[in-house]
Amino acid sequence: QVQVEESGGGLVQPGGSLRLSCTASDTYAILTTMAWYRQAPGNQREMVALITDGVTTKYSDSVKGRFTITIGSARNTVYLEMNDLKPEDTADYYCNIEGQRLGRPINSWGQGTQVTVSS
Repeated sequence: QVQVEESGGGLVQPGGSLRLSCTASDTYAILTTMAWYRQAPGNQREMVALITDGVTTKYSDSVKGRFTITIGSARNTVYLEMNDLKPEDTADYYCNIEGQRLGRPINSWGQGTQVTVSS
């Protein structure tokens, strides 16, 4: 499996901003979809945002207009810019990647990064 690592979580006040980063460390991986999910205590993991082929984006209704997903120039890094954060955005955020590595499909998850929105 391709190693995936997230960073950028932390504590922020309501209305604040955070930027999450996720990097897939494998030079042979060709990534087609990179996504951010989140899981709050007691809740199921839910999709927050995804980007396909570096162009097509999709957002959950709860974050549309506040969060933006982009990929880096090397196309192995995905960012999640989160603005106007709300307490209900508090969760562990996970990065997921899909694609191919040497002709075989890959689907990998990171370990997660915690985001807490609180005054």
